[in-house]
Amino acid sequence: MKKLNLLIVMALFAFTVNAQEVKFPGLDTSPADIAYFPLNTTKVKKGEDAAPLIKVIYSRPAVKGREIFGKQEAFGKVWRLGANESTEIRFFKPVVIGGKQIPAGAYSLFAIPEKDKWVVIINKQTDRWGAYTYDETKDVVRVTVPVKPLTTVVEALAITFTPNASGANLIIGWDKTSVEVPVTIK
Repeated sequence: MKKLNLLIVMALFAFTVNAQEVKFPGLDTSPADIAYFPLNTTKVKKGEDAAPLIKVIYSRPAVKGREIFGKQEAFGKVWRLGANESTEIRFFKPVVIGGKQIPAGAYSLFAIPEKDKWVVIINKQTDRWGAYTYDETKDVVRVTVPVKPLTTVVEALAITFTPNASGANLIIGWDKTSVEVPVTIK
């Protein structure tokens, strides 16, 4: 009888342990990434001072043989500037974009792509899925920038920064298209 009771207790324990296992999701087809300015922000050594000034969190959709701008991402429509959740941009100090002062803080980043120009949008609403609930009344600034065609395909959407005299250029590239948004850091 003792063996039977022990067997029942062990079976219940095994069932409980098995029932508590979490099912983890698989890899996302558009993995998340982070871009910092300055670029070396996360690679500093002890004793060095390299606090971030700008941080962008975004998902990186891939071309996968598709025609992106004008087809996958329609011209003239608001796009979340990435995949999955809307892209988030955080300014650690006040900045100026398109002549508009923007306080330090977290914002969402959208775009309206066109063949020869994009409207890049900084918006107050964060933590949303895509552009489905985009609210134009929460726009902080809209800036129109020219498209710079690329000779080499950028397979997965990429965001980076280059320094300029007054701060940084936010550079967005995907497929054979790139745009550059000047950011003045105060």
